[in-house]
Amino acid sequence: MAEVVTHDLLILGSGIAGLRAAVEASRVSDGKLNIGIVSKVQLMRSHSVCAEGGTAAMLRPEEGDSLELHAWDTVKGSDFLADQDVVELFVREAPREILQLDRWGIPWTRREDGRIAQRPFGGHSYPRAVLAVDKTGFFEMQTLYDTLLKYGNFKRYDEFFVTSIIIENDEFRGMTGFDTGTGKFYAMRAKALNIASGGAGTLFGFTTYSQTVTGDGLAMAYRAGLPLEDLEFLQFHPTGLVPSGILITEACRGEGGYLLNNKGERFMDKYAPEKMELAPRDLISRSMITEIEAGRGFKGPSDMDFMHLDLTHLGAEKINERLPLIREVCVDFIGIDPISQPIPVRPVAHYSMGGISTDIKGATEAKGIWASGEAACVSLHGANRLGSNSTAECLVWGRITGEESGKYALNTKAVPELPESKVEKERVRIFDEILKRDGRENPYQLKRELRELMDKHVGVFRTGESLKVALDTIVDLKKRFARTYVKDKGLNYNSNLIHVLELENLLDLAEVMVSGGLAREESRGGHARRDFPKRNDEDWLKHTFAYWTPEGPRLEYGKVNITMWKPVERKY
Repeated sequence: MAEVVTHDLLILGSGIAGLRAAVEASRVSDGKLNIGIVSKVQLMRSHSVCAEGGTAAMLRPEEGDSLELHAWDTVKGSDFLADQDVVELFVREAPREILQLDRWGIPWTRREDGRIAQRPFGGHSYPRAVLAVDKTGFFEMQTLYDTLLKYGNFKRYDEFFVTSIIIENDEFRGMTGFDTGTGKFYAMRAKALNIASGGAGTLFGFTTYSQTVTGDGLAMAYRAGLPLEDLEFLQFHPTGLVPSGILITEACRGEGGYLLNNKGERFMDKYAPEKMELAPRDLISRSMITEIEAGRGFKGPSDMDFMHLDLTHLGAEKINERLPLIREVCVDFIGIDPISQPIPVRPVAHYSMGGISTDIKGATEAKGIWASGEAACVSLHGANRLGSNSTAECLVWGRITGEESGKYALNTKAVPELPESKVEKERVRIFDEILKRDGRENPYQLKRELRELMDKHVGVFRTGESLKVALDTIVDLKKRFARTYVKDKGLNYNSNLIHVLELENLLDLAEVMVSGGLAREESRGGHARRDFPKRNDEDWLKHTFAYWTPEGPRLEYGKVNITMWKPVERKY
C-alpha cells in the first residue's frame, strides 16, 4: 500500500524555476500554504547550478538598450517561432527579477562604478547578460534557497523519484513515487502542481546535462495526457568540452574569445560576419560542423573532431577574474590551462526549446497544473534560444507560476481525492512488474544504443532518411524495453531500478522529438534539415503539439502569436 501525504501545493523540481515558484507561492500566501518540494536529487544539486554565463535583462536604457531591442533579439533568435506576446511579457519582467535577486543578496559581479555588470552573449544586440562571475546559476539557486528559508511552510522530499502524475477529468489529482533511500512508495495529494523538472538533453551521449536530467516531468505529463510542444527543437551549444561534453560557457566568447579552425582562421567571418563568435547558437553550431566536415577541424577521439576556443589573448588577469570556473574545469578535466592553450570544443546537446505546453501564465491544459522553466514550453524560445534567456525565463515564470498556483491553492477549499485504483496500479507496475521482471535485455545497453542513435541521426544536421532510421529504431528499442530486467531486487538506493524508469521516459521523449522532426519538412533554428534547407513559413510557421496514444505520438499544430514583427530573413 502507498503512504499518502498531503500538501496544498507540490513543486516537482528544485532548480531555479522550482525554487523561485516556491518563494513566490510562500510570499503570496504569507507563508500559509503547505508546500512540498520534490526533487530526485539533493535540493541544491539540481542542474541549475551548472548555469554559468549570465541572465539576460534590459538594465541600461540610458546606455542604448531597450525592452524593444531585447524583444526583437529574442524573436529573431527564435527564427520567428516564439510567441511574441510571451516575449513582450518576458523582457518586461526580467529586469525586476535581477533587481529582486539583488535585494535578496546575490553577489552579482559589479562594474567599477558599483553598478551590476553585464556582458555580451550570442544573438543579443547589447551586452545584457547579468553575471555572477561564471557561476551565475549556482549563486541564483543559493540566493533563492536562502530566501525560501525565511518561510517555515515547506517540506523537502530530496532523492525522491516520482513515477506518475495523475489527472482525472482534466484536473490534477496527485502524484506517485518512492523515496529512493528506503524504496517506500507514496501517493502525494495536493490542490496544485508546478512542474519545474528540467529538459531532456540526456537523450544524447554528448551533452552538457547532468546525468540526472532525464525529462521525467515531460514524459509523465505526456503519458498523463498533456501535450508536449515543439520538442523537435533541441539546442546544440557550440562549445562543449571534448571529450566529456562539459559546458564551456558562451561567456568565454562574450569576454572576447575566438573560435579557430585548424588553419588558425576565425572562420565565423564566413557565416556571420557582423556577429562573428557572438552569433546565435544554432548558426555557430552549424558553422562548426560545416568546417569539421570540410576537413578544417582538429582530429578528436571517437570521431569527435573539434575546433579551438582560444582565450589566450585575454590574459591571465581577465580569465581569472571573469572565467575562473572555466579555467578550473579545463585544468582538472583535460589538463589544459586556457591562459596559455586553446580549448578543444564542438557542438553539444544543451537545451530543450520545447516542453509541456502552457499558456502565457504557465498553466497547462489540466486544471491545477502549471509548468515552468525548461520543462515548460510557454513558447519564449521558439526554434532557438538565445544564451542567457534561459535562467531569466526560469526566474520570470518561476515567479508567475508560483503566484498563480499559490493563489489557486489558497482559493481551493479541498484537496481533490486520489483515485486509489490508479495509485495501486502504479505501485504494482513499479514493484511487481518492472522490479521483478526477468527479461533478456540489458537496460544499460539499450540506453547506450539510444544515445548513440540520437547523436548520429538527430544532431545539428538532420535528413528525412536519418530521422526515419532513428524513429524505426526507437520503436524497436521500446519493444525491447519491455524485455529489460532489473538485476538489483532491493529497495534501498536501487539505482538499477531508477535507471530503467529513466530509460522509459527517455524512449517516450525520443519518439516525440524524432516524430516531430520527421514531420517538420523545413529548416528553422535548431532543426536543420539538409533535405529541406530553407525555412518554410507558408507551411511550417506553426507549433507542434504531441499527444500520447498507445500507437505513438499524435501530432497536431497551432498558430504562432505574432504581435509585433512579421517573419523576415534571418541574417547576422
